Amino acid sequence: MRIVIIGVGEVGFHVAKALSQEDFDITVIDIDPENCRRASEHLDVIVVQGNGASPKNLIEANVDKADYVFALTRVDEVNLIASQQARQLGANKVIARLRNQQYSDANSIIKPEKFGIDLVIHPEKEACLEIVRLVEHPYATKVMDFEGGRLKMIGIRISHHNQIAGRSVKELCDSSKEIKFGIVSVIRGNETIVPWGNFIFKLNDRAYFIIKTKHLEELLNILDINGQKSNRIMIFGGEKIGYSVADVLQKEKFIRLIDSRRKRSEQIAANLTDTMVINADGTDIEFLKSENIQDVDSFIAVTRDEKANILSGILAHQLGAKQTIIHINTTEYLPLIEELGIGSVVSKNMATVNRIIRKIYSDKTETDLIAFEEMDVDVIELQPEAESKVTQKPLKNIDFPKDSIVGVINHHGNLSIARGDSIITEEDSVLVFSKTKVIPKIRSLFGIK
Repeated sequence: MRIVIIGVGEVGFHVAKALSQEDFDITVIDIDPENCRRASEHLDVIVVQGNGASPKNLIEANVDKADYVFALTRVDEVNLIASQQARQLGANKVIARLRNQQYSDANSIIKPEKFGIDLVIHPEKEACLEIVRLVEHPYATKVMDFEGGRLKMIGIRISHHNQIAGRSVKELCDSSKEIKFGIVSVIRGNETIVPWGNFIFKLNDRAYFIIKTKHLEELLNILDINGQKSNRIMIFGGEKIGYSVADVLQKEKFIRLIDSRRKRSEQIAANLTDTMVINADGTDIEFLKSENIQDVDSFIAVTRDEKANILSGILAHQLGAKQTIIHINTTEYLPLIEELGIGSVVSKNMATVNRIIRKIYSDKTETDLIAFEEMDVDVIELQPEAESKVTQKPLKNIDFPKDSIVGVINHHGNLSIARGDSIITEEDSVLVFSKTKVIPKIRSLFGIK
């Protein structure tokens, strides 16, 4: 498969990094020499330095033979023009990152499809949705929906409060006869582990549980976690993400939005009439204390300055906010901040990367894949071929790679959490949680080339 990526900044680089592990022919275009150097040194890709909207550069990158073209620069207009030219030159499918969400409005004069774009991704919108999910689950470090919301993956930090440390996966799973749940990944320090039955939890591990949404409350009871929702929200940053989060939540929550720019604060106050807007600095300790930060259920730091986000998140956590959510752009910071245990981390860049990867894999193999940068594990949905190895015997008797685990089995719409004695049929679809390096072997077990 031939792929051309226009713009190899944070988003383009991580898309190329994820896809370069497959047998794809990847070419990247970027006008920034530093971005080109980074891609050339760290990725197995062909690099074209220059303007991605230039027909000359697109022709040099062979977009006429491309199965996919991704327009991922930071400039919407460049992405639109590059998409249009790539389509006219013969690219099969075009995906574009557009920051201005008005392009997707029904009344928009400029329609992305007129530029030959098959899929539009709005990074800030993706980040907003993730933040809202975390606010609804303030005890979690990560929340992800599967199967149309019928399944949830919840990330939980192991602490003294939930009494999991020292127990094995098998002990925890066997502790409830009423509901079934799976533990599909654990992060310990900088290491990601796909845990099997004899794995022993330790304090400060981050464990990722998969469970039917309707049984989530029972799981929280087993983990001795208070599932109370957030009601008092403080948002630091009135840019697109902060504004969107406030707009979504203001009808149901008490929202205070902080922005250090007076003019921007006045604009937000005029539009978000159910939100209290404060012109102040969210990194000011005295200000946070004066606003009784210890009574805040969720503190959300989403300014353009990721260093300010990190600092304000640390301060809010130390001063007693029950939940902190920090937005960052530099994806390399993700594991470090997660390890510090100061709160949840959201990245619009990684949200965009995941949407693109899911699209490619769903087209390529009729499977769905999600990659999680923070936990080095992919989630892939597979349907076994007839007579494939996974249909021949119970899961516990199949030689699955150590770095993988079957999480959920979908049989004609009926979901079940996989166990060792589960048997998969060719009529089932299955969610597998796995490190990228062993996905080819898993596909082989399912009879998929």
